[in-house]
Amino acid sequence: MSGSAAHDPRLTEQRNPASAEVDRLSPLEIVDLINAEDQKVAPAVHREREKIARALEIAEDAFRTGGRLIYVGAGTSGRLGVLDASEMPPTYGTDPAMVRGVIAGGETALTNAVEGAEDHPEDGAAAVDALEVGPADFVFGIAASGTTPYVHGALGRAKERGARTGFLLCTDPSPEMLAAYDVVIAPLAGPEVVTGSTRMKAGTATKLVLNTITTGAMIRMGKVYGNLMVDLRVTNQKLQGRSERILMETLDLDRDEARALLARAGGSVKTAMVMHWTGGDRRQAQRRLKRVGGRLGDILREEDANG
Repeated sequence: MSGSAAHDPRLTEQRNPASAEVDRLSPLEIVDLINAEDQKVAPAVHREREKIARALEIAEDAFRTGGRLIYVGAGTSGRLGVLDASEMPPTYGTDPAMVRGVIAGGETALTNAVEGAEDHPEDGAAAVDALEVGPADFVFGIAASGTTPYVHGALGRAKERGARTGFLLCTDPSPEMLAAYDVVIAPLAGPEVVTGSTRMKAGTATKLVLNTITTGAMIRMGKVYGNLMVDLRVTNQKLQGRSERILMETLDLDRDEARALLARAGGSVKTAMVMHWTGGDRRQAQRRLKRVGGRLGDILREEDANG
């Protein structure tokens, strides 16, 4: 074992004994080894379930008070944050400002390595200032190693500006980190097959955690009815077809009826459902949805009580 790896306390930098001779393996043996290591990711995430639920609650509270969830990361961690944020508008019809992803090095870093971008805490602080972060926001740092200066600089400034803060890492958090942030999530899936390649197990764990936080918050915000995405935006043929199928299934309509209703609703599945249930027009349906915070179940209960 090299001296640097032996003395680096970060789990993400340790060598994995199971893959010590991975370079001698056949293609199938490599696949089996990586897959065996990947089996450790979901249990590691499960062990952090209560902390993930806490982050979900903080994100929901931020949304309900007009705040934002802002991911901050570098490298793979930053890209995963930007990815999660970018998927919210087409999936749940959110304003793009509601969930934001900030990556060290800016947009260039999404597809290219930006040398040294993660090493400057003042740049992270400047990014938080540029977004005018405030007390309603939840700024969530992502760094597999837990040590990225850019991320800590961003979170430190976010705290100064009154925001709530969280951190996701894939090594043991220090007592100082646990004391510094409102929630710290640390799924420990063990060293990587290729030492330090945190795009692998750490990246998978990160994706699972981010998926859970935003999906859970969107469910709590009424953007899911049953298990159906009812707040999606019809921006392409696939989503048009999905929207029509949701209306056909939930309202017992044929394809032409669903398409016509969706058109009258301006492409909004939720608005279409309320129009069908209440007999109102688009504007009336939108007012009803606003009054109940977008929760379709509440409108159904109101209709049942009145009916």
